[in-house]
Amino acid sequence: MSKDNLNGKVALVAGGAKNLGGLISKNLAQSGAKVVVHYNSAATESDAHDTVRAITDMGGEAIAIQGDLTKAANVTALFKRAKDQFGGIDIAVNTVGKVLRKPIIETSEEEFDVMLAVNAKTAYFFLKEAGIHLNDNGKIITIVTSLLAAFTDGYSTYAGGKAPVEHFTRAAAKEFSARGISVNSIGPGPMDTPFFYGQETPERVSYHKSQGMGSQLTHIEDIVPIVKFLASDGRWITGQTIFANGGYTTR
Repeated sequence: MSKDNLNGKVALVAGGAKNLGGLISKNLAQSGAKVVVHYNSAATESDAHDTVRAITDMGGEAIAIQGDLTKAANVTALFKRAKDQFGGIDIAVNTVGKVLRKPIIETSEEEFDVMLAVNAKTAYFFLKEAGIHLNDNGKIITIVTSLLAAFTDGYSTYAGGKAPVEHFTRAAAKEFSARGISVNSIGPGPMDTPFFYGQETPERVSYHKSQGMGSQLTHIEDIVPIVKFLASDGRWITGQTIFANGGYTTR
């Protein structure tokens, strides 16, 4: 396979309607993949259809599928519909996540349950269904967070909910390796998207910027090339969490 050539491949992007997920969807399509754009609810339905329209306008093939992936049955249905539509799946990218910045002593049981369902449970059953449905030599990529390598306050349920995904990734990489399926996670730094700004004060935004190369936040454009590499020529990388954050944190 030549670099970034995904002609004939099918990609499923969970949370693929907008922001990082939307850019991943469009870039995989530009590389030749047929794309299934998943979105969660009516709030992102128009974004999903805009992304599908952008892909079809460039001559690609894409469909949008809705589903609340905190329910395992909906994850199963998503993969089955994608497979029914395009005959198989080669690349599965999970960008689904929910951010909450709140002290532990102020966090409710409901907030904890929602955060762990979105960030850990969804990731687990996405990996499960990918392992069942992906074609041999497929690629699975999960977006986590560079906070996994940070020592900070406020993000206990976000970073804590993403933390198990590192082990899920390692376990899946071993279990799926006989079929040539690679499984990796990418940990961006704080990203320049509405998800980040809604949780932070201007002072903390300035601090987070100061910790990255060139005093910048991570941009979604910084992450897409890594996803494309793992989806194409990066087959020998598996079971890894790759921190892509401009030096924001490391370990």
